[in-house]
Amino acid sequence: MPFDGATKPKTCIIGAGCSGFTMAKRLKDYGIPYDCFEMSDDIGGNWYYKNPNGASSCYQSLHIDTSKWRLAFEDYPVPEDWPDFPHHAQLLQYFHDYVDHFGLRETITFNTAVTDVEDLPGGRWKVTLSTGESREYDAVIVANGHHWDPRMPEYPGSFDGYQVHSHNYTDPFEPFDFRGKRAMVVGGGNSAMDISSELSQKPLADRLFISMRRGVWVMPKYMDGQPADKAVLPAWLPSKIGRALARKKIKKTIGMMEDYGLPKPDHEPLDGHPSVSGEFLTRVGCGDISPKPGIERLDGDGVVFTDGTREKIDAIVWATGYNVTFPFLKQDDLTPKENVFPLFKRMVKPGRETIFFLGLAQPLPTLVNFAEQQSKLVAAALNGDYAFPSESEMDRITEEDEKQHLGHFYDSPRHRMQVDFNLYCRDLMKEIERGAKRARVVA
Repeated sequence: MPFDGATKPKTCIIGAGCSGFTMAKRLKDYGIPYDCFEMSDDIGGNWYYKNPNGASSCYQSLHIDTSKWRLAFEDYPVPEDWPDFPHHAQLLQYFHDYVDHFGLRETITFNTAVTDVEDLPGGRWKVTLSTGESREYDAVIVANGHHWDPRMPEYPGSFDGYQVHSHNYTDPFEPFDFRGKRAMVVGGGNSAMDISSELSQKPLADRLFISMRRGVWVMPKYMDGQPADKAVLPAWLPSKIGRALARKKIKKTIGMMEDYGLPKPDHEPLDGHPSVSGEFLTRVGCGDISPKPGIERLDGDGVVFTDGTREKIDAIVWATGYNVTFPFLKQDDLTPKENVFPLFKRMVKPGRETIFFLGLAQPLPTLVNFAEQQSKLVAAALNGDYAFPSESEMDRITEEDEKQHLGHFYDSPRHRMQVDFNLYCRDLMKEIERGAKRARVVA
């Protein structure tokens, strides 16, 4: 059902994290009526420390790995006195300031979860809430995030010690005291880098191991005295050439991972989602972090690794990523399989142009203001200013986009929604222009 602009479609936004509230702001600007439902008692999503909804993975020491220059919203600058890489409390306060500045808070219904989204005729939707109430909408916007359903690996054997997924790790002392313990972090992503660097400090864990199934490239936060993500290649430079230049610079700056005692990556820099840490490589070089290969089996009070070695372990932090799930969507075609969920411009399933998925990507460098860009297409479509191409054309474009964004990455659940932020946004603006021309033809 295309939106013709003659009537404003009533819209439901699920979630009030940075994706949900920036979408709400865009709809408010367009005068499109909406309800925004948030299962927690406040905004912020993942960046709300100790969020009572249990869906936040924010630990006490967390600083964002994206510099302030790359995460700011277009129409609301970050505070001038911020450090280059703000603490999670600063980012959350920025979110609160944004929501209050644009008068969005009163439009959000808190402590109310969406429990079911059912199909109605004509592409409309029946939304059921945790209060038991049901409401009907012309469009639904899914902004519930994808870092809340922890993925736990399975290994032979059993482990007698303390285990926690990084999602539920908050600090080195509560609910488990890591001081004096032999601890192990499993994984090679940003959370694994941060948590292992924190726990490896000598007043804390007695020994800190990190188990990685494969080598990863660990990128510094700074290069040439500037936040690394401030370096942006010219738009006219082909991606392949840009990556080659960046790889050369990265290797010259940080050297080879195996020189630090880490497993040698089986891919080039930027052929995998980079892990970013200003501390991890130094901790490894100082001997505070002991690298281990993948796990062969769990062994009571220890772990046996694929190289045959065994270590006595008191506690394991599983930094092993997340499943992409939408518990309120029961439709098979709207259910990701193994984190595979191809969408037109990472937002729309062809034939389902009245439900939009926001922030459902792994963008470089940041997810914070990603949905703010996506909201431009969504609002234009709902307002009748943008018309989608045919389903076959959407499928073709999606296939091309996936090759462009994913083709150079090795296959992994964390790479199945990977996009280059700058490239994505350039393509998105062009698509909005094309959609505007289609809308004028239809009118």
